[in-house]
Amino acid sequence: MKQKIRLLIVVVPVILIIATVSYAYIKKHSDLEATLQEYRNGLMPVKTGENVFYSEGQLAYYDSLAGVYTGRNRVASVIRTFRAITLMQLGREKEAIEGLQDVIQHAEMDLYDPLFTSARKTLALAYLRLGERSNCISNHTNGSCIFPIQGKGIYTDPTASEKAIKSYEEVLLAKPNDLEARWLLNVAYMTIGQYPGNVPSDFLIPGLDKDTSGYKVNPFSDVSMDLGLNHFRSEAGGSIVDDFNNDGYLDVVTSSWDLEESMHYFKNNGDGTFTDATKQSGLADIKGGLSIIQADYNNDGFTDILVCRGAWLREDGRQPNTLLRNNGDGTFTDVTVQSGILSFGPTQTATWADFNNDGWLDLFVGKETVRGGPPHPAELFINNQDGTFTNVAEEAGCNAVMFMKGVVSGDYNKDGWPDIFISGLDGRKMLLKNKGLHSKIPQFEDATHEAGLDKQATFTFPTWFFDYDNDGWPDIFVCGYSFKGPMAATAAAEALHVHLPEDASKMYLYHNNHDGTFTEVTKEAGLDHPVFAMGANFGDIDNDGYPDMYLGTGNPDFSSLVPNKLFKNIGGQKFADVTTAARVGNLQKGHGVAFADIDNDGDQDIFCEIGGAYKADGYYNSLYLNPGQPDSNNWVSLLLKGTKSNRSAIGAHIEVSFRENGIKRTVYMDVNSGGSFGGNPFRKEIGIGKAKMIDELVIRWPTSGTVQTFKDVAPCQFLTVEEGKDKLDKVDVKRLVFRPQPGMGNMDMGLKVDCGPVK
Repeated sequence: MKQKIRLLIVVVPVILIIATVSYAYIKKHSDLEATLQEYRNGLMPVKTGENVFYSEGQLAYYDSLAGVYTGRNRVASVIRTFRAITLMQLGREKEAIEGLQDVIQHAEMDLYDPLFTSARKTLALAYLRLGERSNCISNHTNGSCIFPIQGKGIYTDPTASEKAIKSYEEVLLAKPNDLEARWLLNVAYMTIGQYPGNVPSDFLIPGLDKDTSGYKVNPFSDVSMDLGLNHFRSEAGGSIVDDFNNDGYLDVVTSSWDLEESMHYFKNNGDGTFTDATKQSGLADIKGGLSIIQADYNNDGFTDILVCRGAWLREDGRQPNTLLRNNGDGTFTDVTVQSGILSFGPTQTATWADFNNDGWLDLFVGKETVRGGPPHPAELFINNQDGTFTNVAEEAGCNAVMFMKGVVSGDYNKDGWPDIFISGLDGRKMLLKNKGLHSKIPQFEDATHEAGLDKQATFTFPTWFFDYDNDGWPDIFVCGYSFKGPMAATAAAEALHVHLPEDASKMYLYHNNHDGTFTEVTKEAGLDHPVFAMGANFGDIDNDGYPDMYLGTGNPDFSSLVPNKLFKNIGGQKFADVTTAARVGNLQKGHGVAFADIDNDGDQDIFCEIGGAYKADGYYNSLYLNPGQPDSNNWVSLLLKGTKSNRSAIGAHIEVSFRENGIKRTVYMDVNSGGSFGGNPFRKEIGIGKAKMIDELVIRWPTSGTVQTFKDVAPCQFLTVEEGKDKLDKVDVKRLVFRPQPGMGNMDMGLKVDCGPVK
């Protein structure tokens, strides 16, 4: 609490100054509709940070202005509309509605007046958000806010949605081409079970309830409520799914951006239930943290956690990251100070890797530097092998200064030294090539240009290395994070096949050319679509050996009620949007994402931490349980244990070769936690399609260079591979049966093969 008070002391005066500038901006511009739209799109100077502290400051300022401008003139109406938007950010929709009704009732404006339209659209949004609070939150079900809304997701109290519909239809009468209003009108009708039949034909967006991917996917179901995992988050946060107590069952850890909200630790009991062990673990005392990243930094066999803080807050984000040592007894200890990683600067992204190949994990931390602000260089903490670290970023040549939103490590040129890729919110991407050691310190050079990765100057956010086409070389995926209009409008344009010039928030896929360069293949892969992803990660939902992707569309704007997205990899050639078929398109803001076989049934489930930038975006976590997919493919699950290499085996390369339908295939996978905003477990599940036997399993270890080869391995097993050991160890873990949801059907669809003994 003291920390938050100190932050407020700093923030509030800054807000008053910024708000004054914004007010001058309002008076200067005669087009009040455009001014309101800029505010809502995050372009106004007052929106310097997506945080509730700013909302509180804005509200105080608009309250003071409302006391001065008490008349019914246009400036007063703008102020009241801004105040209503701020009230919505704080979750006070009813007050926002009252204020907007007053603006609309008393202002001397006709239906086509730009200010009237903006106020009416804001009122419609307030009703829509009120409907969410009354239904998706207060009467939450496993179908709440899953797009397309149907079944248990349809509102039991339609009142607010009906009022939103009336307001949006009035907006569309004045502005028939308002794509944002059109999308949200269709969503509103959906919430009360009247889409598409009752939507006026002129405003209907057809086909929103249909799967048009052409690929069969069995629907997932959110079982978080049954398991006690649906913790309500007041703001966005990170997530990790991994085995923190080494009992063979995957646990869940989450964090929150809110400095007053603790981390949470959900222990998997190995019997189909979870226990909230937050208090016992010591994590109840650890507050804040937009992102969390796991690794066994001290090689003691237990997975530790790094908590990243200060993201988006500029100089107000000078908050320390926290390193939590796993004590191996169900508890964690804050070792930030004694480990030597204590520093102050805004960040939400970091990556663990053995950059100097000494068998101990090092830590690269990406910082956020805004244009015109003081620099916050990136940090490279080299592991001293005694529980402490030393920052050598300057000597290593990787102390880059950027607005870093995603950093990941991988050996893109296969020279044995882990490299770093950085995505940024300042129009830059950066590839740092690890050239090996000089005076025992790894040396990096900027290889962005030579790799061909500097051709698009766009804002980007979540990113990762993965071998999407199984050619043995790691490719790069990164999501754009820039827009000039509401994502609701973008979603409508996509559905109506209307071209919008703004595509900076699209996805980018870079294929590794095997020669140190990359080629953008976004369009060829079917990914040239805007998604504005924040939390994101990859996994293999159908065990075909090709990695799929789940993207959380966490756009802070309140009108961005668009579904999170699941893309299925089609044979390493392209990706198909299977969100509708899979029933995982939550309309709430998606953040920390993890793919994991959490019920040990042989197929990967999806955990997503849900919540946004404001208090009003608070929502419940989701665990989408995979019921098994139509192809009934086989798999093998591998947990690697380094001895000479780091204990987590981060950076180890896995090759699984087999014959499927008479054709030889190899699936390649590196050990890591996946994306840059969410943590997959280090236990890696590898799909092998229809193969009945794995011909060859090869492990290439990072530090020792050891290559282990195992022949004729039976599929559908949980195996442990220890570095240097010539035998695979089978892990006996129970398959967990979670209580099925109504309409879910057979939950026992995942494990199809009678697994024989390990050879």
